[in-house]
Amino acid sequence: MRAAKSPSFQPLYVQIEALIVEGLDAGEWRPGEAIPSEMELAARFRVSQGTVRKAIDALSAANLVVRRQGKGTFVATHTEEKVSMFRFLRIRRNDGRAEYPASRLIDVRRAKAPADKARLLELKTGEPVIILRRVLEFEEEPVVLDEIVLPAALFKGLTRAKLEAYRGSIYSFFETKFGVRIVRAREKLTAIAADAATAQILKLRPGDPLLAVERVTSTYGDRPVEWRRGFCSTRHCHYVNELR
Repeated sequence: MRAAKSPSFQPLYVQIEALIVEGLDAGEWRPGEAIPSEMELAARFRVSQGTVRKAIDALSAANLVVRRQGKGTFVATHTEEKVSMFRFLRIRRNDGRAEYPASRLIDVRRAKAPADKARLLELKTGEPVIILRRVLEFEEEPVVLDEIVLPAALFKGLTRAKLEAYRGSIYSFFETKFGVRIVRAREKLTAIAADAATAQILKLRPGDPLLAVERVTSTYGDRPVEWRRGFCSTRHCHYVNELR
């Protein structure tokens, strides 16, 4: 493996953490697979087992790996409820029910990246992208209208039929079908009024309040792989952010 890119004055466990992330990024250990034991990693990187344990602790806290008692440490996946259920979904029902919303696809199309999306996704203006729109629903009641922009080069072969046939979250779909694992998201929230088209889809009146949530998600190495804007109706739902 390549040497850690982190400056040498960082704590040793941080450098080991970076080396392990490089291995994850290179596909050395795939989602759901076990990584080597602490003892094996300590021998590989010529550090103490305690240093490796601290690195694994940090990766576990970041939801990149999952420890399983008596079995070892595994690369986290978006198919594991414990890790993925609500990690990137911040919309909750007002009645307190922990329900994952159903997804209804509106359309999927290919386009050229406009300048603003290209900048956020670190693409060149005009590079091919895939744009999809969907509605998230609780008990067939629309709560979020999503517009999602993806670099076409990372999602070759993505079609409406494949997305509709998949049973699971969209990030699980990205991971299992295209090998793109989402590990980080940055969001910006704005209060807006619904325009006529959005109001019709969300069964609101034009001018009703909406929460606009703009998100850029990244994979290993902090590389952006998705831009998303969700228009959220807060009539029966709310946005949750847990600060620790």
